[in-house]
Amino acid sequence: MELFNFAFRLGVVFAIYGFLWGLFEIGIRLLTSGRERTVGEVYLLRGVKYVFLADVTFLFCIDGDVSNLNYLNQLVLAGIILLTYFVGKLQNNQNRNRMFQVFMNARVQLPKQLTLFNLRAEIAVIVLALLAFSLFNFAPQYAANPISIWFYESIVDIEDTVFFGFIFKVIGFFFLLNLIFKMINGVTFLLSGARPPQDPFDQGGDNGEDNDDFDPWEEVK
Repeated sequence: MELFNFAFRLGVVFAIYGFLWGLFEIGIRLLTSGRERTVGEVYLLRGVKYVFLADVTFLFCIDGDVSNLNYLNQLVLAGIILLTYFVGKLQNNQNRNRMFQVFMNARVQLPKQLTLFNLRAEIAVIVLALLAFSLFNFAPQYAANPISIWFYESIVDIEDTVFFGFIFKVIGFFFLLNLIFKMINGVTFLLSGARPPQDPFDQGGDNGEDNDDFDPWEEVK
């Protein structure tokens, strides 16, 4: 039961952090007058976002009032939740990019920023954030910086309010359900032989015609 309570509380932290970061991004857009960002700017900002999220998660783990789990179990569980969260974000961005590519192929004009996607950069920022989370365990003094402390204290203050705290706790509950489903899907994926699902945007062979193209997932005889 403590595992679910810890995951639920962390889901609330993630939800409030996302809200605060959203306000921060709105401020940046106002300062830059809505200027379209480059790929480098998008992933630089995302890398900063993910690293500070990992930092706030670490502060959550070392807070003795959040759970009765021991420190090591909290770190491991928080690391798994962070990884699941980041992978889910990567998949969402990848699916959104595929959808935008369909619109672009149909000659639908879209804002350039919506079509910015780089798989290597996505993986790089995730690895960077997870590496930072791991290194904080050996150098916790770097985790206790003014920015991350402000984020964490603001999150705790919002969570303790009646109205907004209730809203974010509801979001945290759905975050927990989504996390459980993702973990179940991951286990099912591994048990099924780790066979990737068919790309819904790939229409090859769906019209009844034979597809003689090489399938990279098919075993070569």
